[in-house]
Amino acid sequence: MRITGTFLDEITHDIPSQNWGRAEWDREFALYKKIGLDTVIIIRAGYRNKCIVPSKTIPDLLPVYEDLAETFFDLADQHGLNLYFGTYDSGRHWVRRTWWKEVEVNKPFLEEVVERYGHHPSFKGWYLCHETGKNDMHIVELFNHIGRFCKSLKDLPVLISPYPQGAKQLGEAGFTLDESFDHWNRIFEETKGAFDICAFQDGQVHYQELPAFIEGIGELGKRHGVTIWSNLETFDRDMPIKFPPADWRYLRFKIEAASRVAEKIITFEFPHFVSPHSCYPAAHNLFRRYAEHFGIEGV
Repeated sequence: MRITGTFLDEITHDIPSQNWGRAEWDREFALYKKIGLDTVIIIRAGYRNKCIVPSKTIPDLLPVYEDLAETFFDLADQHGLNLYFGTYDSGRHWVRRTWWKEVEVNKPFLEEVVERYGHHPSFKGWYLCHETGKNDMHIVELFNHIGRFCKSLKDLPVLISPYPQGAKQLGEAGFTLDESFDHWNRIFEETKGAFDICAFQDGQVHYQELPAFIEGIGELGKRHGVTIWSNLETFDRDMPIKFPPADWRYLRFKIEAASRVAEKIITFEFPHFVSPHSCYPAAHNLFRRYAEHFGIEGV
């Protein structure tokens, strides 16, 4: 199964900016259409004091010199791509367990988003940007309140992309697979109707555990009526730096594991870690290996 969607991270919270303008994004979106990607997902519209929208509702933002969200919507319209819009992460309220303030900040912002961009035909879904690995930090309340509010504004599919509470990333704080399944069974049960699609990140569990993890999440999706995608991490967590492009051999392993269960494979994220236009030379080579494997020619 090929990658058919990618996150777009232009808040660049922990990856470098590539300083792309409209021409570079136009070239990138045209590539996606050629190689079978049909979906782009803004991973978060804003984080703390940074935003890709010139918002009038979020206070104390750094200057927003260009409406990058409008650029993404316009180019997605032109290239026939589906765009999922990511919500706002204060980086503060929900981390301090004051979940209701996180909701209060998001509601007027999301109303503003629909007023600004709701007319775009490419607006095909929402993405809830608050990530978790377990039933903690009032994630159930956040999903229920923000997810349902998104649907009330524009009734479109809502996507989440949590991470496994795995030992590879979290060491002794990591869960066994059964512990993870118990937590997510409860979360899915308590958030029915708040989101439609779950695409787990795949980088926080050891490679040998990944197939069983994906299969277990697939069973939970069937039980609770949640569509299961897979968020293929195309960067490497095995290196001591943040973050180089992934090793093709292990990326292929993860693609094959996801293909047995997921209805769709998306990635974090194509522009930095796989694109032939990336600032990372290793991404150019990764794209060549990916294209060779899937018989993609003429790009």
